[in-house]
Amino acid sequence: MTENSSTQDSGLQETFLSHLFELRDRVIKAALAIIVVFVCLVYWAPDIFHLFAQPLLEALPAGGKMIVTDVTGSFFVPMKVTMLVAFIIALPVVMYQLWAFIAPGLYLHERKLILPLVVSSYTLFIIGMAFAYFLVFPTVFKFMASYNAPLGAEMSTDIDNYLSFAMTTFLAFGITFEVPVVVVVLVRMGMVPLAKLKEIRPYVIVGAFVISAVVTPPDVLSQLLLAVPMTLLYELGLIVARFYVPKPSDDEGSSDHSTSAST
Repeated sequence: MTENSSTQDSGLQETFLSHLFELRDRVIKAALAIIVVFVCLVYWAPDIFHLFAQPLLEALPAGGKMIVTDVTGSFFVPMKVTMLVAFIIALPVVMYQLWAFIAPGLYLHERKLILPLVVSSYTLFIIGMAFAYFLVFPTVFKFMASYNAPLGAEMSTDIDNYLSFAMTTFLAFGITFEVPVVVVVLVRMGMVPLAKLKEIRPYVIVGAFVISAVVTPPDVLSQLLLAVPMTLLYELGLIVARFYVPKPSDDEGSSDHSTSAST
């Protein structure tokens, strides 16, 4: 009895360590992909930052400019922006490594969703960031700049503060645009019935406005620019999820698991 228990404990420990080593290897691969892209882009860091700051620069009134309040800000802020761009470019590799790590624990019909999920998640994340850059930023910055004239205040924004605001906004809109993917996954995996997701629609709408109020600047316009797309994307997810409702045949032949995921 004792020998069986020790053998079982040893097997569980080996399994845990093997998963831990695999996770380490995949994290290293994802990090290397980001570093390689970053090294390739670092020479153009000033140009990348100028493009990154363009929405704010265009909204500044005559004489307005961006400033640096930190001694090392003029060097590190463009580096951070370049690292952000490198992460976006390498994101498909990062997402693949994530899905490949969890794939062995999925059923066969669930593993078939990995490629569509990676592609759709990456595409929607980029669309969300583009939505923020081309629509939200110009609208919000011009709206905020209009408040300075009556006050007689000069608008000069620190580049580090702008980076923090922009990254938070990019992340908020990027994640928001993942709503259809989340809805499809919940339905396909059988975690939440489609009927239930339709039933909680009013709560989702309220939640969208609460989230937008927390992560966006304190003005109604920017909150609407996040809450309305989030609500529409939830509806889009409900429409697409109809085609991914689990069928009885999926459960019958789903006992097969893959032994490992390789790159």
